Amino acid sequence: MVYEIIVDGKPHRLELEKADGLWECRIDGREIKVDAVIPRRDVISMLVDGHSYEIKREQTPTDLHLWVGSTRHAVELRDPRSLQSRRAATGDEKGPKKLVAPMPGRIVRVLVEEKSEVEAGQGIVVVEAMKMQNEIKSPKKGTVQKILATPGAAVNAGDVLAIVE
Repeated sequence: MVYEIIVDGKPHRLELEKADGLWECRIDGREIKVDAVIPRRDVISMLVDGHSYEIKREQTPTDLHLWVGSTRHAVELRDPRSLQSRRAATGDEKGPKKLVAPMPGRIVRVLVEEKSEVEAGQGIVVVEAMKMQNEIKSPKKGTVQKILATPGAAVNAGDVLAIVE
């Protein structure tokens, strides 16, 4: 399996193959023997060249971070065989993009107004689900064409909250 990984903005090529119960791993052409187990959800315990690491995954609807010890790393993972990954890699941001509710919840706040300019990753709407507030961010730089979210309103997963063009 071959993946493209971007860690803190720096791209890497990761090749994985399982052999004799261990993962043979090549990162940017350098071979590493890795023994890994998943002791619980979103946690991997790894033994790499005699050093032990516990890696915790933190995922939001728009971002992925990995914690190695007390250090947090922004990570983007792309499977080059995936059409969606190839489109994302080309930076195709043409046309309007819909911001959808990732889970059922309640709209807490709308952070921007219609027709306002936003940057990629800027917060647009805050949705509360299971007593957690989740900021739904703009997928691209552009103008907020329509806000469909109303503070206090209930939303279902997949409901369109806003449109950015």
